[in-house]
Amino acid sequence: MRKTRHTYWTAWVVVLVLLMTGCRFHDDEFVDFGNKVSGKGLRFQVIGQCETDLSGGLPDNCYLPDGTPVNEWTDDTGTPSAEPQHSADGRIERKTSSVTAPSILQELLKWGNQNQVIEIVGTYPSVNLDMDTIMLSGKVILPKGRRPKRLILVSHYTVCSNKEAPSNCFSLEGILAKSGYGLIIPDYLGYGVTANELHPYLVMDNAARTVIDMYLAVREWLDAAGMSPEEKEICLMGYSQGGATTMAVQSLIETEYHRSEDASKRIEIHRVFAGGGPYDVKATYERFVTTDVAGYPVAIPLVLQGMIRGNKLKVRLEDMMQGWLCDKIDEWINSKRYTSAQINALINTKKTHELLTDEAMDQVSDNVAELYKAMTANSILTYSWQPEAAVYMMHSMDDEVVPYTNATNAKAKWRDANIEYNFGHYGNHVLTALRFITSVQVLLDREEKERSEYEKQ
Repeated sequence: MRKTRHTYWTAWVVVLVLLMTGCRFHDDEFVDFGNKVSGKGLRFQVIGQCETDLSGGLPDNCYLPDGTPVNEWTDDTGTPSAEPQHSADGRIERKTSSVTAPSILQELLKWGNQNQVIEIVGTYPSVNLDMDTIMLSGKVILPKGRRPKRLILVSHYTVCSNKEAPSNCFSLEGILAKSGYGLIIPDYLGYGVTANELHPYLVMDNAARTVIDMYLAVREWLDAAGMSPEEKEICLMGYSQGGATTMAVQSLIETEYHRSEDASKRIEIHRVFAGGGPYDVKATYERFVTTDVAGYPVAIPLVLQGMIRGNKLKVRLEDMMQGWLCDKIDEWINSKRYTSAQINALINTKKTHELLTDEAMDQVSDNVAELYKAMTANSILTYSWQPEAAVYMMHSMDDEVVPYTNATNAKAKWRDANIEYNFGHYGNHVLTALRFITSVQVLLDREEKERSEYEKQ
């Protein structure tokens, strides 16, 4: 395995940026998890840690799945901004709850009584698209002052700016730490310490492997720190891009890790939660074309680049995307400077034919045929695998981002698996994301109560 000197030094430059821009680090908030395990040669290396108080709400560095800040700052006229500004007379603009779904977020924050949580940013070895060793990053969120009940391995939803990467923000799923769970949330290749690299969007094999690599590294680290969870079986969780990735993670675990003879690699799954996922990439693309509507415009360049560059196809982006959009892909997407909400505003159209070329809209063209091969290979529904562990799957029929056909195709493919399907009219993609996290909390809470009552008998 090799790693270039350029990649090595670039990664550590980004590490320094993480330390300066991620959690708010102060001496009085510092905890000694890193010191507990220093010098033991562990794969997970702590590069920053802080304590976060959730009693007053979510931190400001927290984003909804559309790239909108959970907490908005407004001036006296009600004009929103992503961060606080000083007015002309020196006053700080007041903060208001997000206008998107304040009631759901408030309900989420009522769960659990572990308001103090520890956020730990670290790096771990994994692989890039060429299977070369590379250092990736992510975040661990733990309840303060106790061992976690159980670990939840989270595959995050689509982000576009590096400030939305888990190592640089507070992920919404971190709310579950209030109920005593430990969250492991990888950045994915192309974010965090590898923000200079291409993010291979929806390249499932790589995504699944990098997620599992972080879990194994963190599990070893938690054991060494005396913070191993009370229950060894883990939960998997993910929404949107993370929903598809979560199912790919489950597949890889059940085919390669669940029955491993090497105890250090053996993984046992307790339960899986997947929501709003593009399980069928080809069907998703076809829906964009046949309806001529891209409800989430940034998905067009993300999917095309992921399939073409991530799978090293000979198809040219210039032949598939309109020239004005192709010219902006490095600035708007690959720079990792803009959130998806900002990029969607810059794109300023939801008409698919205004984003794709005539050739890309032609479903029988040679280039689209090559694209379809890559999309099929990266669709979890094409795997010759059936889920073994219990799965809870949620999708809104009103989803304007990930077409509902993904859910119906999943139900048809996995009709014999142990899956609880929750499909209904739950609103748009973002609202359903919040309802999904709430559902996970409710199900975990119900399970814990049932187990407690059983043990009392």
